[in-house]
Amino acid sequence: MSRTKPLIDYAAYLAVRIAVCVLQALSLETCQAGSRRLAKLLWHTLRIRRAVVRQNLHTAFPDLSPEEQEAIALAMWEHLLLMVAEIAHAPRKIHRGNWRDHLCLPQMKMMARRLLDRRPVVIISGHLGNFEMGGYLLGLHGFPTHTIARTLDNPYLERWITKFRGATGQFMLPKEGSGQQIVDLMNAGGTLVLLGDQHAGEGACWVDFFGKPASTHKAVALFTLSANAPTATGCVFRRGGPMRFEMRISDVIDPLEPDFAYGAIPRVAQWYTGQLEELIREAPGQYWWLHRRWREPPARRQRRAA
Repeated sequence: MSRTKPLIDYAAYLAVRIAVCVLQALSLETCQAGSRRLAKLLWHTLRIRRAVVRQNLHTAFPDLSPEEQEAIALAMWEHLLLMVAEIAHAPRKIHRGNWRDHLCLPQMKMMARRLLDRRPVVIISGHLGNFEMGGYLLGLHGFPTHTIARTLDNPYLERWITKFRGATGQFMLPKEGSGQQIVDLMNAGGTLVLLGDQHAGEGACWVDFFGKPASTHKAVALFTLSANAPTATGCVFRRGGPMRFEMRISDVIDPLEPDFAYGAIPRVAQWYTGQLEELIREAPGQYWWLHRRWREPPARRQRRAA
């Protein structure tokens, strides 16, 4: 390890903390206005990942005009920037005494019944809405969750972010080497929250996503089937102004139901991918179109090469 790396890491940590302090000093309305202006800069001037975003939007919504697709791209950038400001403000703005001012839970009774059950629960979401607030808000209600995530290379940022997430009961499991921890969590009847819209490589499970093949991690469906865990798909939409959320569950399946129709990994994977697609169609401007979700399946690539 380079001797200068700890200094660089700490400098980056200080820069992030200063940026967060600046955001916390601003009102949410100011943050929203700034997000709108900065979104135009990122899209029109800096053109960050512009080609990827355009290709993804054309794949998902081929019938939309270029102007409509561009409006979604601008809304996405504004959403991402405002999402950062909301995360910075959340510890000071939302607490157990005022959560109703910020969160709508139309399916609260059903969610509470599932989360209070002794059986494990799997919740599958995606890079849609303010997904970071999902675990934070559930923890605020007394429902601790565990999420699998890659450990950051910067140890200072890793400790700080882990502390923020764990403030209300959102605990992180490392992406590598956490198999036994997940087994213990499922056996104890815990709640596992996963992102189900990440490209998982050629050896993964291929599903239909917006009419085009996309790979997804087999382990996401495996947790449902191996633990016989009721599994829900959902997200945290922003409704109206900043820090106004709706926590939505789109569907729930239970492997112990007599008529359970998803008894294989590809079926579970296609089910939650389809549910996420429907949620994305409701608010396409709140989805991360930045990552390359669609990559050619290996069999098709081999046929084309032949």
